Amino acid sequence: MNSQNVEILLVEDDLGDIDLIEESFVESQLQVNINVVRDGVEAIAYLNQEPKYANAIRPDLILLDLNLPRKNGQEVLADLKTDPNLKSIPVVIMSNSDAEEDIARSYDLGANCYVKKPIRLKDFITIVRSIESFWFTIVKLPPRI
Repeated sequence: MNSQNVEILLVEDDLGDIDLIEESFVESQLQVNINVVRDGVEAIAYLNQEPKYANAIRPDLILLDLNLPRKNGQEVLADLKTDPNLKSIPVVIMSNSDAEEDIARSYDLGANCYVKKPIRLKDFITIVRSIESFWFTIVKLPPRI
């Protein structure tokens, strides 16, 4: 994966969290391209390459918040994991919630992992580096279609 760009779709409505996540990838050892959509409806439109996103590149990884406008993260996850063209894309839930029901439901819907968002930039950087290392160095991802 090091020889090519890594495509990440960040589905997040909070501008502060978007900035923290993007900042956390700045010093990445990989060429990371982060595409951001700010609600669940836009996420599905992006992934289905609907007209506004006709040139969207299939992500290697989706970072998905649960608390989104128009279509929440669990609804997006359910749509993704039941679509034969999208279900192989790994999804990391990044949420402020540490409620057991949110965690259990996310895994039931097919989330690949669940991460509680930290508050401090230093902790965000640690988590993002761990995600980067695991998903793009250790794990073999499916090819982009």
